Amino acid sequence: MSDQVSRFGAVELEDLPGDLRERIGAIAEKSGFVPNIFRALGRRPDELRAFLDYHDALMERTDGLSKAERELVVVATSAANHCTYCIVAHGAILRVRTKDSELADKVAANPWQVELDERGRAIVDLALAVARDSERFGQADIDRARTAGLTEDEIWDIGAITALFAMSNRLAHFTALAPNPEFYLMGRTPRGS
Repeated sequence: MSDQVSRFGAVELEDLPGDLRERIGAIAEKSGFVPNIFRALGRRPDELRAFLDYHDALMERTDGLSKAERELVVVATSAANHCTYCIVAHGAILRVRTKDSELADKVAANPWQVELDERGRAIVDLALAVARDSERFGQADIDRARTAGLTEDEIWDIGAITALFAMSNRLAHFTALAPNPEFYLMGRTPRGS
């Protein structure tokens, strides 16, 4: 297995501009490593800042969708887009947020068929409609989400998260972004524990 982070190389934390070094350093301190997405995008600091700002505006909100539901959107749509990096990285975050060591793998394997409660199913279905059939997306998709009890802000968040991660998925494909090995074990409990 190659140690290559990206086909365009990677920037180390200490080589980032001060504001990004501080921001990414806080993430690295919490997780114990620097996620490769930041190392890859770090070669273009202005774009990394913009990515982080939009990511945080959507993913760190405290109202509406829970943080786990936001990660559910990312894993489902990244699976539909066949993005290994985002499936692995956000699958790890989903496992941690839900304390469920199986859900992320089930969503990644087949987001259309995974068993979810009514709210979760509505979230995934709406996200997949935007991700896979955006040219056919319409009022009926919104109406189904509303019928399931999703609010206007939650519906907006699902669409915006799906759109941001469509971009992220494509950047990961373009750069051949490798997941950090640490992500594979996060949120998993050994059998017998």
